[in-house]
Amino acid sequence: MVKKILMFLSVGLFTLGMAGCSSSGHAGSAPAQTGPAEKLPEQDIMCSIHITAGNTVLDGVLYDNPTAQGFAEMLPITTETWHAAPGFARAFDLPAQIDEKGEPGYGYEPGSLAYWDEGPSIAMIYEASRRETVVPVVPIGKMTSDASMLEEYEDIITIELGEYEEMPSGTGGTLTENSSGMTENEGVAGGNETVFTADTKVWDVMNDPAFGDYGRLIFPDDRSISDSLALGDIGSILTWYSHVSPGRTVEIANYLREQATSGEQIFYDIYTEEEKTADPAKEDTGLFFFRGTPGEKFAIANAGGGFAYVAAMHDSFPHALELSKKGYNAFALIYRPGAQTACEDLARAIAFIHENAEELEVDVSGYSLWGGSAGARMAAWLGSYGTAAFGEADYPKPGAVIMQYTGLSEVTGEEPPTYACVGTNDGIAYYGTMEGRIRQIQAQGTNAEIEVFEGLPHGFGLGEGTVAEGWFDNAVEFWEYNMIQ
Repeated sequence: MVKKILMFLSVGLFTLGMAGCSSSGHAGSAPAQTGPAEKLPEQDIMCSIHITAGNTVLDGVLYDNPTAQGFAEMLPITTETWHAAPGFARAFDLPAQIDEKGEPGYGYEPGSLAYWDEGPSIAMIYEASRRETVVPVVPIGKMTSDASMLEEYEDIITIELGEYEEMPSGTGGTLTENSSGMTENEGVAGGNETVFTADTKVWDVMNDPAFGDYGRLIFPDDRSISDSLALGDIGSILTWYSHVSPGRTVEIANYLREQATSGEQIFYDIYTEEEKTADPAKEDTGLFFFRGTPGEKFAIANAGGGFAYVAAMHDSFPHALELSKKGYNAFALIYRPGAQTACEDLARAIAFIHENAEELEVDVSGYSLWGGSAGARMAAWLGSYGTAAFGEADYPKPGAVIMQYTGLSEVTGEEPPTYACVGTNDGIAYYGTMEGRIRQIQAQGTNAEIEVFEGLPHGFGLGEGTVAEGWFDNAVEFWEYNMIQ
């Protein structure tokens, strides 16, 4: 599977007055300053990046500083590379200088990505063989993959923005029970039902006895959730998302509780107890089932979250609920953070549904995979590579992949019919990248469509009340057309 690629640092490894510098700043090797590298101060993470070097994709992150933000605005970039300092760093030139520059320094660490204003260029430091850089540079990020292959690599690279993934702050509530977060039924059928409202505390929903142990997975299990956070304010912890609807959140919480209290099984483990014991992280996975018409086709919705958390309440639950209203059997996957493990969990979910189709009362032919942001990458990768590539038996590929706002550019030639949508004001997923991918899929003779919505930012979900309203129905029609082909 394609791993995420990291950005090249623009370490200033060139002396300003060094004889023999070219006009683009390509200097000869600077004198080595040996000794242990000076450790950089810790910085907050702004987003992930993807660097493709031939057949290798490197993972990386950008820091949350003005220089890194300026660099992110230039992406995607495809460019040649050159050796800034053999055995130490490789670099590439930028099309323009970055206006907002941070305080330069000489510190670095293995994997550093650094900006050199005189180039302007970005250096990717793959070896900790020097005590410091030769000229002052601004750290903008770090490669998280082993970048040693850059020492020998001499071809072009492509750098793309990944998902914005600000990590959990670590400041939040602990697992406590509140008595004030639930209100009694106000005219809802049943009379004795507890009804969730926008003022209901999130912890009260998670701790509701109707949900048992899986209640904690309704909301991002990796986020720090204050015990005072109400359902109406859930958008405040869904980093990178926009147009989060309190009404939708309340509707979904009540729907899940109503289904659970009526005796329906709404959550399914996808791993055995033995597998979860061997890998405790698998405890935090599973499928929420939004039932449609018995015997109807199924879909799996995959929320984004930068592979750092799962934003199901905005990016997959609403989609699954709407699909169920149309009669389809929809599942929302809760997966482990990380691109590889997320895809493994999606592959297992597909296998689980196929293996239990009779009990679940679903038609497994022509199913669809849906996803937003990181979840869209999961859907696309499973659509292109199949379940066998992620450790499961070789199950049929989906009849359609529905993707929202992710800047994936890779095309393998094995893509299923694909629908995509994105906004022009998306600072994470560039709409041009998505348009280009759809054109490539179409060129291979595969049905593919894209809708681009003027002015919309990242993570608009169902897009209700926006210029994107209606995309969901279009996507369903796309799936329906392709499921019968």
